[in-house]
Amino acid sequence: MSRSGADLALLLLGGFRTLVDAAIAELARRGHEDVRPVHDFAMRAIAAGADSASELGRRLSISKQSAARTIAVLQERGYVARDTDPNDARRKRLQVTPLGFEVLRQGEAIFDELRDQWVRQLGTADFEAFEAHLTTLVGRQPVRFDTPGWITRDLGELGD
Repeated sequence: MSRSGADLALLLLGGFRTLVDAAIAELARRGHEDVRPVHDFAMRAIAAGADSASELGRRLSISKQSAARTIAVLQERGYVARDTDPNDARRKRLQVTPLGFEVLRQGEAIFDELRDQWVRQLGTADFEAFEAHLTTLVGRQPVRFDTPGWITRDLGELGD
């Protein structure tokens, strides 16, 4: 049966949602029922240097106001803190807290467990072929939501 391009896009999105929903459910079982995918993207961007709402908004391609709301939630839950900038006492810089890094580590471990489940379902050889085909189609570098322009990257790099 041949699928349309739109069906393929939805199938790929479904794979993403299946993994993310399972990871969120497992994080909740492990005591982090308040974590959402955007929190992961935001904490990774902050850990990579997005130390203000403006910079976080740029990296996530969201408004400064949305970034500020996300930061407020992360602070309230103890995943992110604002520390005084050592170069400018008037400025507060965002930092991921030890609890935030622990949630990121647990999330990564859960995704590894979910990947292992898919390997068991498909078999090692079929899964490795699946990953190889996806890599051929989308490129070796994983999509990053914490950098501007991720959606418009140079399509010429796909086969490199």
